[in-house]
Amino acid sequence: MEWEERLSTENWRDFYAGDVAHVVLTGGAGFVGSHLCDALIARGDRVTCIDNLSSGQAINVSHLLDNDGFSFMEADVRHSPLVEGPVDSVMHFASPASPPHYLEFPMLTLETGSIGTQWCLELAKANNARFMMASTSEVYGDPAVHPQVEGYWGNVNPIGPRSVYDEAKRYAEAITMAYNRTFNVDTSIIRIFNTYGPRMRADDGRVVSNFINQALTGQPITIFGDGEQTRSFCFVSDLVTGILAMLDSGHPGPVNLGNPVERTVKDLADIVLRLIPSDSTLGRLPLPTDDPTRRKPDISLATNTLGWTPQVSLEEGLVSTIEHFASLLPDPG
Repeated sequence: MEWEERLSTENWRDFYAGDVAHVVLTGGAGFVGSHLCDALIARGDRVTCIDNLSSGQAINVSHLLDNDGFSFMEADVRHSPLVEGPVDSVMHFASPASPPHYLEFPMLTLETGSIGTQWCLELAKANNARFMMASTSEVYGDPAVHPQVEGYWGNVNPIGPRSVYDEAKRYAEAITMAYNRTFNVDTSIIRIFNTYGPRMRADDGRVVSNFINQALTGQPITIFGDGEQTRSFCFVSDLVTGILAMLDSGHPGPVNLGNPVERTVKDLADIVLRLIPSDSTLGRLPLPTDDPTRRKPDISLATNTLGWTPQVSLEEGLVSTIEHFASLLPDPG
């Protein structure tokens, strides 16, 4: 399939950064994490992938199990798994990331952002390794500054239902910087904006997966609110390129990684219906509590410091993503 060619390991060889490194990647069987595993292995790194499979899927990394440079550990970062050293980089991507998942598992989400982050930082500290924290645009909440710049402190409801994710990530950023200042750990923080692409779960619950699945199955496309709220959608291959650039840069961050092209939710629904022949109609539901009304990254820092800008258009990325979700549907025959 076209998306497999775009995301094939051959395409990551240009990002080889030097000697073979041992990278510990938590959440490595997840949507973004599994693509990172591919990219790191392709450029010659050795990867220890840790995932408790609460939201990740073993099938996402099954094709790597025969690779001598890859090892998979089904374990929970809250419970201090044993990692064979030495370690050169620790990349902390473990956490439920979609609203249905983090709302279903609030304590898991909070503890992964607190206890889990500290375990990862201790591992980096013990090995004098570079640490990367995968944070999120959700730290900006429902922003009063637009587009969002890294210096903006955000507008987050600390006691709302979404706070289990938002505040877990904000705490993770805080403890990351504390380890940097107190123990001189080589830390970095990336803030990831809405990302989509192959390997998203069918029950992911975010707007791209919802709209595509609804259109493929002829269900009404559910728009929350008036549909004028905005998001900025970044294809996963673009995000992975930015993550690798950040890992190798030595920059502490935080750095926004996302596509700065802003679209309304209604626009997204129209594009999906144009790409998928469907009898789906548009349906509307009330806007969820604390759902941000605008979201657009300022990526000046990433562009100027990392030389990074997204390359994949929304329409192009959606075609690959639609292929992925169509492949998950039951065979009509």
